[in-house]
Amino acid sequence: MQTGPQPADFADVRATNLAVVLRHVRAHGPVSRAGIAAATGLNKATVSSLVADLIERRLLRETGLAENRIGRPATMLVLDGSAYAAIGIEVTGDHLTAVAVDLAGEQLLSWRRAFPGREAEPGRGVSAIAALAGRAAARAGTRGRQVLGLTVGVPGLVDEAGAVRSSAALGWSDVDLRGDLLKALRKPEYDVAVDNDANLAALAEQRYGGHDGARNLVYLAGETGLGAGLIVDGRLLRGGRGFTGEIGRIRLHGGTLEELAGIESLIQRALPDADAEGPVTDFAPEVERVAAAARAGDARALEALRDVGRHLGHGLSLLNHLLDPEVIVLGGYFVPLAEWLIPAAGTDGATVTTSAIGPGAAAVGGAARVLDALDAGVLPALAG
Repeated sequence: MQTGPQPADFADVRATNLAVVLRHVRAHGPVSRAGIAAATGLNKATVSSLVADLIERRLLRETGLAENRIGRPATMLVLDGSAYAAIGIEVTGDHLTAVAVDLAGEQLLSWRRAFPGREAEPGRGVSAIAALAGRAAARAGTRGRQVLGLTVGVPGLVDEAGAVRSSAALGWSDVDLRGDLLKALRKPEYDVAVDNDANLAALAEQRYGGHDGARNLVYLAGETGLGAGLIVDGRLLRGGRGFTGEIGRIRLHGGTLEELAGIESLIQRALPDADAEGPVTDFAPEVERVAAAARAGDARALEALRDVGRHLGHGLSLLNHLLDPEVIVLGGYFVPLAEWLIPAAGTDGATVTTSAIGPGAAAVGGAARVLDALDAGVLPALAG
């Protein structure tokens, strides 16, 4: 019996090489076949065969542009975004965001819908998510796009099987969200996945956020919960059970970080009438009210922002000293309040910035997760 490492299957080697070429064109396109061969170490004949395969799969296309060079001009290659779509959905306590992007990164749709969150039973929430996902997939289909996958981002603890083990923001416990979505969507042909929202937002920042070369990045979600997505050495850090990044549960003097620096806490402290009509269920207008009050010099709002920023700084300091990231990105509702929060937090040597993607970063990250699978060699089948 043969033991030890086994030789790689030819199909596996080819899939790996197809992914190498695809990644190179995404990062450096437009690029020629010769340029790919020189950069990757693959021989020219192999590159030509791989490129032909990727063109047939409608993942690459020739632009017809010629690079400046001595001798015969070379045909340049770029990503072909026309055939496929990846869908991401972000779930928060007060809204859903759906995004679809193509392989080239072009946004095909961006929808925001009200969501009952913790006010509704999980079954009603699953139905709302499935309905939005189904409409997004149908819209992509009417544009001639094959949906490669759907990823849903949820605040809270999400296990590897796509079950939401705990979400305080939604009031959910042990909800088999992936399984329920597969049933509601009638076992679609595309892959369905569920992940933590901050994890997906970190993937979005890594792929689309303009942080070129940053292999260590922290995304701090400022939605109805407080979580962090952690990119370490270029990869998403997941931990033994997939429950990393729950920074809101860290206990500081006076309470947990979420209690001291979460958006709900900030609204209650900054606005004297925040609870006048019951619990806040739509946070965007309230956050805008806080920002308007701060711009007007309201003492209560400014004091609340300084206090929350200071507590936030304690959490950022912990992340900075533990992970030494190149950049810490504030997202969600922290973005419109960043001009007050960041100075109060202090950088402690770290680069702290706001998300360039803006609201719905986890939805964008859900789509990015699908496209990351292409980069890893999970390619759509050849037609016919």
